[in-house]
Amino acid sequence: MTPGLDIRERALDVWGGRLKMRVKTVGQGAPLVYLHAASGLAFDPFLVELSTRYTIYAPEMPGTSAGDPNAIHQVDNLSDLVLIYEETISKLNLAGPVVLGPSFGGMLAAELASYFPTLFAKVVLCAPLGLWRPDLPIANWMTIPPSELPALLFKDPGCAAARAMFTPPSDPSVAVNLIAGVVWARGCTGKFAWPIPEKGLRTRLHRVTAPTLIVWGADDALIPVGYAKEFGDAIRGSRVEIVRDCGHIPQAEQLEATLALVRRFVESG
Repeated sequence: MTPGLDIRERALDVWGGRLKMRVKTVGQGAPLVYLHAASGLAFDPFLVELSTRYTIYAPEMPGTSAGDPNAIHQVDNLSDLVLIYEETISKLNLAGPVVLGPSFGGMLAAELASYFPTLFAKVVLCAPLGLWRPDLPIANWMTIPPSELPALLFKDPGCAAARAMFTPPSDPSVAVNLIAGVVWARGCTGKFAWPIPEKGLRTRLHRVTAPTLIVWGADDALIPVGYAKEFGDAIRGSRVEIVRDCGHIPQAEQLEATLALVRRFVESG
C-alpha cells in the first residue's frame, strides 16, 4: 500500500454468508466506486489524486484479499460475481456513486450498470474487457511472458509509470510475495474473462442508462482501440475519449490527461 495514505477497510458478509468482501476506502468527498484491474487492487497515483476530491470505495476481488485466497472458489460464474458486487455496493449505502473501472474492472462496471441501471449515477470505463470481435483480437494477457508485459500495457515501456509498475521492491521476500499476489489475482479474474471475455455483455449494454465515459489509449496493444467505438455505439449517449501517445493504461501513462477527462465528466451537470 502507498505509505502515508489513510486507507480504511470494511469487511461485509455477502452471498448468504459464504463470502466476506473487503472494501478499502480512502479520501473524502462524493462517493466513487473503483473496480480494480486483473492484477489486483493498487493505490497508484491515479487513485491517490482522485482521493483528493472523492471518497474511493474499492472492493477487492474475491480471492485477492490478504489471507483469504480460497474465497474465489465460492464464485462459480460471471453472473454470480456481478450479484456479489451489487450486494457489496448496496451494503455500503452510498448516495449516487460514480463507478470507475479499468480493463477487467471496466468490464465488471459495465456488467453491473447493465444488470442494475440505477446502481450508479455515472460510469467511467477505461479500456474495458468484455467484447470480442475476431477481426480485433485481444492479446493473451494470461500467459504472456513477464518480460513482454510492459510493451503490452504501455506505448512506451520505458516510461516512468511502466518502470514504477514493473520495478520489484528491493527486499526479495517482499518482491516474491508481491509477484505471487499479482499472479494469483490474474488467475482469480481470468476465471471470468479468459480465454475470450465475451460473456454476453454486448446484448446487455443497451440497458446502461447512466451517463457513461469511455476512455481508451490510442495505441493499446492489449485491447485494440477499435473496441472504444463498439462500447460507444452500444451505450446510448456515451462519450468516447481517445488518449494520444498511450497504451492500455491511460490513467498511468497519461495521468494528467486522463485525470482531466475523468474529473470534467464526473463533475459536469
